[in-house]
Amino acid sequence: MSVEKVLAISGKPGLYELKIQTRSGFIAESLVDGKKLTVGLRSNVSLLSEISIYTQTGEIKLFEIFGKIARKESNGPAISHKATDPELVAYFSEIVPDYDADRVYVSDIKKVFSWYNMMQKANMVAVFNGPVQTSSVFDEAEVVEEVAVEEKPKAKKAAKPKAKKEEE
Repeated sequence: MSVEKVLAISGKPGLYELKIQTRSGFIAESLVDGKKLTVGLRSNVSLLSEISIYTQTGEIKLFEIFGKIARKESNGPAISHKATDPELVAYFSEIVPDYDADRVYVSDIKKVFSWYNMMQKANMVAVFNGPVQTSSVFDEAEVVEEVAVEEKPKAKKAAKPKAKKEEE
């Protein structure tokens, strides 16, 4: 399982792994229960490898934050995202001391811990201790060609002869 293909899908709980891209969207598998889901192109999808958190000096990649949490917790679970707001902010401040408190909301911090714990349960946090290489997940070579089903030509209906008016 590649962390480069981990997705957050708007309106869907949990995290998903990109399995196959198709012309009409893609198929993703839940990290929580393993169920597969078809996602259309209109869905709002975020690659976790592309998400960053604002700091006072710039931005820090989400996977770098996951690496810091993994080192702090020895690859174990982090604080629950259901903890109180002051506890979450204090813990997050230990991990990212220079985060921009004006642009990073408590709801963002909750997502970070929720996503980290989901990935920890899926045994994916060990990779965060090293550098994470990101690449384009949607490589053209991986696109699955859909087979167009040929439609049978519809039988033409016989034209009904028009009734001729009798001339008087």
